[in-house]
Amino acid sequence: MENAGNKIHGIFITDEKLKTISTTNVLALEKKFNSCNVAIHRADLQNILASNIGFENLQLHHSLQKIEKNENYHLNFENGNEIESKIVFGADGIHSKVRNQILETGTIRNSKQKCWRGLTNFNLPEKYLHHALEIWGKGKRFGFVKLSENKVYWYALINENNFTANTDLTKTFRDFDPLVLQILEATKPENIILNDIIDLAPIPKWFAKNLCLIGDAAHATTPNMGQGACQSIEDAYVLGKLLENNKNFNSVFEEFQNTRRKKLIISLTPAGKSGRFLSGKKEIL
Repeated sequence: MENAGNKIHGIFITDEKLKTISTTNVLALEKKFNSCNVAIHRADLQNILASNIGFENLQLHHSLQKIEKNENYHLNFENGNEIESKIVFGADGIHSKVRNQILETGTIRNSKQKCWRGLTNFNLPEKYLHHALEIWGKGKRFGFVKLSENKVYWYALINENNFTANTDLTKTFRDFDPLVLQILEATKPENIILNDIIDLAPIPKWFAKNLCLIGDAAHATTPNMGQGACQSIEDAYVLGKLLENNKNFNSVFEEFQNTRRKKLIISLTPAGKSGRFLSGKKEIL
């Protein structure tokens, strides 16, 4: 993963002209834990994980249509396949069909923000090669980070009331440092996606008998500081460690929720009347 991505030693938060507001330096943590932060394209990360699992153990093109609980769980997929399983992990995202059909809970909240995400070839100034940046303006933010070689990932976020179907990002961010405009202009339109920023209101329970939700299916936050992807990875790690010493899935599922909920409850707390939610903010594509 370190070789496929780019090591990030800190995070800068700046104003529109790249004047530093705050700096988070993680070199001390890297030294203490003999580890590092890596900015990596999600497809590259998935490829590395899949190759370690073994591609022959993965079955793709199985979009879940219906799940029912009888003696075991019966899962019907859109491709016509049906699978029966005693144990189910619902890792199917914020719009989880496993959550909706089995636990019958979950309210998706809109933060009233629009976010563009892009990927481009761009040579950043040397001082930004191993730092992630988030730039704060009035009702808008822009962030970027180098992923590998000269690949740069960026996101641009604005309040929904400033959005129209004809929003031009170069005009919207014209008061930001010229580096922001250069990154935008270097990005091909086909390499940009646009989404609403949403999260999941806290649900009371992440598990049922022989079934457990993980990642965004259980506790989707806004994507601040990479929390969507990173919390899912932490979930999988914690579940793996718990299952090393206990093969009683149901007791593990309960312990898993008790362990993880302590950290996630803060990220899921509404920030107030503004419609924005606490979390931070660094997405990965």
